[in-house]
Parts: sequence; C-alpha cells; structure tokens
Amino acid sequence: MGAIAGLVLTAAMFAYIFWPERSFFVQRQKTRVDYLRERKDAIYENLRDLNFEYLAGKYPEQDYAEQRANLEDEAARVIAEMEMLERATPVR
Repeated sequence: MGAIAGLVLTAAMFAYIFWPERSFFVQRQKTRVDYLRERKDAIYENLRDLNFEYLAGKYPEQDYAEQRANLEDEAARVIAEMEMLERATPVR
C-alpha cells in the first residue's frame, strides 16, 4: 500500500512540475533585449571574477589587461545594441 501511495505521489509531483502552462499570458517570449540583459549581467559577473582572480595572483598583468579589455568591449557592444533596440521599440 505504501508503494502505491509513493508512486501516486511521485506521478503527481512530476505532473505538477513538468505540466506545460496553458495560459499564453504566463508564457512570455523573451525578446532580444531580454537576451542582451542576461548577457550584460554575465559579462559584469565575468569582470568581477576576473578582477578577483587577478588580485589573488592567478593572472599576469598582460593577460588581465587583455581579458578585461575584451570583456569591456563586449559589454559596450551589448549596451549599445540594447539602447538602440529600446529606442526603436515604442513604450507601451
């Protein structure tokens, strides 16, 4: 009896977790700006990690400077594209 109750509980749990949402209002599609925001956050996190590891002595000065410049350039491109898309999109 306990095994049957466990199977029913497990099936109910999986159905609750993995059942697709039927309401389209709940399922919002990501826009390009959403992806760019996520990328910007990842770049900033990488910059923080790079700075921490450099201060811990894991990177030589030249490698640190190159990686930091690359990450800053990428961040600038992402932010510029975000601003361009936000200006082109009308506010609702």
